[in-house]
Amino acid sequence: MSLVLDPAAQDLLFREARTANTFTDEPVTDEQVQAIYDLVKYGPTAFNQSPLRITLVRSAEARERLVKHMAEGNQPKTATAPLVAILSADNEFHEELPQLMPHAPQIKDAFFSERPVREGAASLNAALQAAYFIVGVRAAGLAAGPMTGLDFEGVRKEFLDDDHTPLMVVNIGRPGPDAWFPRSPRLAYEQVVTTV
Repeated sequence: MSLVLDPAAQDLLFREARTANTFTDEPVTDEQVQAIYDLVKYGPTAFNQSPLRITLVRSAEARERLVKHMAEGNQPKTATAPLVAILSADNEFHEELPQLMPHAPQIKDAFFSERPVREGAASLNAALQAAYFIVGVRAAGLAAGPMTGLDFEGVRKEFLDDDHTPLMVVNIGRPGPDAWFPRSPRLAYEQVVTTV
């Protein structure tokens, strides 16, 4: 085996992990979410920009407001998951760069003074962080159900502001009955990797 990570951990994070479509009613605690974040915040982003923002949807009223913006097939999942998170990109992430890059405070203005540049950087790097978040949910022994079938503009208006771009909604919890669809195929190494 060429990987250092224990095979059981590999299975937990990747081989056996699946996108859950149903969940038990066991709650997901704030302590669990903080432990997930405190792990995945170390995943790399360009210039350590860290643009991901996480909005936890806990109240029944907020859940109802979110469900109406989900695609029809995603509404029941979002309505019943123990916890739902809206993952978004903060397009004003550059304001934190002096804190995140104290050795190079000029990065904020040298690279990110223009909004279109920030939006592109925020989208890419928050998407990276969203992937880390999903793996972090799995590391906590929970299942994630990430979804992009939603009215993005509706979610932005309902929960965010003009400086935040929604990326996805993630249902979180312990998998329930019939939680999994059959696993879809993956591409083989030879189909993906080229050496030049």
